[in-house]
Amino acid sequence: MSGRRGGNRIRGPQSALTDFLAANNISAAQIRDDYERRRSQVDPQATAGAAEARAEAAASAASPTVPDPEEEAEARTKKRKRSEKDAIDKIKKDKASKKTPKKKKKKDDSDDDVDAYDVGKDMYRKARPNPGQFEHCEICSKRFTVTPYSKEGPDGGLLCTPCGKELVKEMKQEKKAASKPVGRKRRKVESDRLDGIATGGAKSLLQLCIEKIAAHHEDVEEFGDVPQPVLERLSEIFSKKRVMKPKALKLFLRGDLEDMVVHDSAYLEAEDYHEMFAVIPKMKRLVLGNACQLKDGGIDYMLERCKDMRYLQLYAANLVTDAMWHRLFRELGPKLEVLKLKWLDAAFEDVVVQDMVRCCPNLNCVKFKLCRKLGEDAVAALADLPNLQHLSLQIGREVPTTVLCDLISTRGLQLRTLSLEKFIDADDSVLEAIHTNCRHLQKLRFSENDTATDAAYTALFTDWPNPPLHFIDVNSNRDIDNNNPDGPEEAIGLASSGFRAMMAHSGAALKHLDIASCRHIELGAFMDVFNGEQSYPALEHINISFCNRVDTSVVAGIFKSCPALKKLVAFGCFNVQDVVVPRNIALIGVPRAQDAIEQYGVGIDVEEAIGRMVEVGA
Repeated sequence: MSGRRGGNRIRGPQSALTDFLAANNISAAQIRDDYERRRSQVDPQATAGAAEARAEAAASAASPTVPDPEEEAEARTKKRKRSEKDAIDKIKKDKASKKTPKKKKKKDDSDDDVDAYDVGKDMYRKARPNPGQFEHCEICSKRFTVTPYSKEGPDGGLLCTPCGKELVKEMKQEKKAASKPVGRKRRKVESDRLDGIATGGAKSLLQLCIEKIAAHHEDVEEFGDVPQPVLERLSEIFSKKRVMKPKALKLFLRGDLEDMVVHDSAYLEAEDYHEMFAVIPKMKRLVLGNACQLKDGGIDYMLERCKDMRYLQLYAANLVTDAMWHRLFRELGPKLEVLKLKWLDAAFEDVVVQDMVRCCPNLNCVKFKLCRKLGEDAVAALADLPNLQHLSLQIGREVPTTVLCDLISTRGLQLRTLSLEKFIDADDSVLEAIHTNCRHLQKLRFSENDTATDAAYTALFTDWPNPPLHFIDVNSNRDIDNNNPDGPEEAIGLASSGFRAMMAHSGAALKHLDIASCRHIELGAFMDVFNGEQSYPALEHINISFCNRVDTSVVAGIFKSCPALKKLVAFGCFNVQDVVVPRNIALIGVPRAQDAIEQYGVGIDVEEAIGRMVEVGA
């Protein structure tokens, strides 16, 4: 019994190095014996050669030669430059090695051996010198005194003070570079602000799902029964990210749909349009942006498959000929209710519009923008559309004022929307025709005009039987004589009197206001309209860019007078500064207010924001 107990010795834990040496039959005694044996077997000839070399060195030391001072100075200079160059090269090499990503090692059975080797190597590493001792810098090899604050180099050695500072500087730069996602987040915030998005807090689950789908669209096989509004939102995001390609288009094709909206069709080919019309035969609404590859064959297939088309919106469909446009209007006929065309250069002339008016009497919405071949005859023909309610025109050719007045006189009573852009020569008679004939307008755009006077704008909004407008866009209505920036005595374009009359008439129901570049509106008019006492409860979007009389007090008044405000655009308003922006309001175009936007734009309300601006002004 005692012998058996004596044989069972208790063994404690061993280090990884001990296990490694024992596993490979390596012992300290064996290492010492091998070393002694190698020393005893040294080559005698090599030993003799080494002795001769030592003797020659001793002889040369016994009879030294006088060095040349110039050669000695040049040698010292070369040595110093060489040491500096070596130090710089070593720093660059260490920096490059840090940037190179390390490959992840596979976990296998040999990991234990590798760990044991590393542990053994660490055990034989040279200990850190104590403070006060001398040491050579790992990078520049200069001798320096070790202190408690000496930095450790990449290979475990110590660094002198200059090299240590350089290493700390590089580490700060790398840390700053690693925080680049914050910069991307800042750019995303600025992009959202330009889109008028300034909501705080967490995103909705729907928005998170939409963004996740857009980020991993290549891995999505189908959307399933996604509602039409969500599908259109996905289409907007895909178009914005420029990923609406033939493969992605298949995700939006579903046989039970009636609407097809693709805001960027630049990557689609002619065959993709055929597939679109084949899969969705019940299509009633078609919106295609950048439809540069939509040709006569695609329209022909659409007319063959989609018999119930009622809403057609095309952007840059320049490969469709006049003959196909004639056929489209004749075959769709009374079914077509909405037609919106933009950027047509090669086709679509006045005679096509005249044929459209004859064949499509139920059109209630017509929008022609930048259709280069349209002119006076096309505008005159639109007066014969009996059900026209929404009209938007931007004609490149000159259209006489009398033609516009006749159109407004004929169809003005039933119009809900009237948009006239860049009719430069339209005079006061056009505004008078609007005042006389329009009784149901909700949206009015009369922009980029330098002929109508402020007196005509005042007369338009004074005692006008039309209900308050919801949308007003009168941007760039001003005199453009650069030699007389203040304008003539009788103001051209929207000025102070017209602005006061406009807000008095429509301020109660107005949601969107664009008066950009109406530079003749005085500061007093802005202060009277946005004085904090007058309230515009529905006003959400305002553009006052390049109204150079606007200052910080006007912006504060806008915040107080417009409780529903979401977006304020103020490019070129250089008197606006030290602005504190309330929560959920996107202020765009005021660079001096960016710090305040970042600091206060999420948390404070209107009263506190105005109070802060008053304090700053005081």
